[in-house]
Parts: sequence; structure tokens; C-alpha cells
Amino acid sequence: MQKQTGARSEFSAALHQVANERNLDPEVVIDAIKQAILAAFKKDHPGAYTEEEVYDVSLDPATGEARIHDAAKKDITPPGFGRIAAMTAKQVILQKVREAEKSNVIGECEKRLNTLVSGTIIRIIGGEVVVEIDAGKLGRIEAVMPRDQQVYTEDYRLNQRLTFLMHSIRDSLRGREVVVSRADPALIKELFRREVPEVNSGAVEVKAIARDPGVRTKIAVYSNQSGIDPVGSCVGQKGVRVQAVISEINGEKIDIIQYNEDLEKFVASALAPATGLSVKINAAKEVAEVTAPADQLSLAIGREGQNAKLAGRLVNLHIDIKGSDKPQTTDDNSQP
Repeated sequence: MQKQTGARSEFSAALHQVANERNLDPEVVIDAIKQAILAAFKKDHPGAYTEEEVYDVSLDPATGEARIHDAAKKDITPPGFGRIAAMTAKQVILQKVREAEKSNVIGECEKRLNTLVSGTIIRIIGGEVVVEIDAGKLGRIEAVMPRDQQVYTEDYRLNQRLTFLMHSIRDSLRGREVVVSRADPALIKELFRREVPEVNSGAVEVKAIARDPGVRTKIAVYSNQSGIDPVGSCVGQKGVRVQAVISEINGEKIDIIQYNEDLEKFVASALAPATGLSVKINAAKEVAEVTAPADQLSLAIGREGQNAKLAGRLVNLHIDIKGSDKPQTTDDNSQP
């Protein structure tokens, strides 16, 4: 009798502990155990199992004792099957614990999408980078960085520690996985949020970002609070803030642009480092027609048109640039 009480308390305690700690309905666990027990019966006693028959499994939630019945409710439990049923029940409970833990991790990660996370590269498989990330109270968990979230100029290697963007959750053959990114423009925004108190507090707002990962980013910032210079806030004293961001992305160039609701002024700023530009907006065609002084044309267009393309994505317009016969004297010798 004492043995039965012990069995009752052990199984019942395990069942309810799993249910409570993992936020599972005990009936869900019991139903899973019943299905697993029936599968074990089919596997281990093929002679007694008939596909056409309808079977039922009864499970005592106190003792964990399982019995198998046919459609006529006759007990057809094979001799010695109790041990197999107990082992199956234990395996199901452990599986449910693992599933619940993974579900809990995925759920918490979903709440943290588009935030920064630190991680270490632990494997590279088929071009995908597997990262062990620090997930706070969740501990250290694995995430994956697919090819389309990698920066082609970066050389990823084992044990390398980097900052990632918690990008998304994807379904794969291994189940649901956390996806991290180094290429998403939101990584730049979150790095500025980390490095610039005014961005973190909302005093400076990031209005738009255009990025060629690994090469160049243009970021438009704005503040409606008097006394706050949004560009200066992001650059920081002696450039310390923007340099901290650039260091995290391995030297990728960053142009910080003053956002302006006046599209002509915004386009002109977006084409920095070129200056002295004349801009006309063709709203119907969604085109910005830009005239650049002769000595500013190559700066405005950029190498392989990159500066103009990034500026166009930043302002959400196609930019058409042509040169003027009149050069402009400028001390700005920077190259795009």
C-alpha cells in the first residue's frame, strides 16, 4: 500500500510540476502519454494490434498506471506492459518539458525582435552561421544567421563574438528557430539607440535608413525639441558616438543626414557629401530632378551610382542627376 502511495505521489507530482512550471494543461500531457502508449503497444505487440480495431487507453493520473481496451471495452493489456507504459510516460513528460522550454524561449525572443543581442559563432553549416546568443534570463540559446542576413564583406569565423539584430522567427526542418541579422538596416538604428542617449529617449528620431551592408549607410535623423542638434547628437563629441557604431559594423561608412519635411532640402542633404545642388521634385513621377555643379557631379552620383541610389532609397524617390556648366568652389574633398 505504501508503494502505491509512493507511485501516486511520484507520477502525480511530476505531471503537475511539468504542467505548472511549463504552463501546460495536465490533460494535454495525459493525452500525449496515451497516444505514446498506444504507439508503444502497436510497436512492441504487433500480433495483438489490429489496424481496423479502435483502441482506448485509460491512464490513472494518480499512479500513472495505464490499461489498453478494445472497442468492446475489454482489457487487453499485455502481461508486463506496465513497465513499457511507465517508461513511455516518462519519455513523453521529458519531451513535453523540452517542447515547452523551446516554446517559451521562442515566445520570449518574439517579444525582443528588432533589438540587439550579443553572440558567439559556434558553427558554420552550409553557408548558414549558427550563433550562441546571450538571451538574458533565458540564458544562452542558439540562433541562425542565414545567407541573406549576412554582410558579404565580413569574414565569419568560429568563436568570433559580434553584435546581432534579433531579426525574426522562422520554421525549419529543426522546428522554429531564432534568426539573427548583421545586414538589416534596423541593426544600424538599434546601434545608434544604444550609443546615443537622445535616440534612446526619443528626443532624436531616426526617420529613415538606407543601407548597402558592409559598404555604406545613410541615416536621416530629426528632433522637434529646441536646443537639440540631431546630427550632432548622433556624431557625438569628436565623433565618439558614430565611431562606436562604425566599429561594431567593421568600418562601414555612415552618412548622418538632417531630415527635412521639405523634400527638396531633404534630397539635397541626402546627396552629401555633394553640395550646391539644385533640386526639383516631380511628384507625379516620384522623381527628384537634381542639377549638380560640374565639380560636385561625381560626388553626388558616387562610385557606381551608389551615393545617388542610397539617397533615393532614403527619401523614397528616384533621383535623376545631371551636371551644370558652372563649377562650385568647395573645400570638401571627401570621396563617397
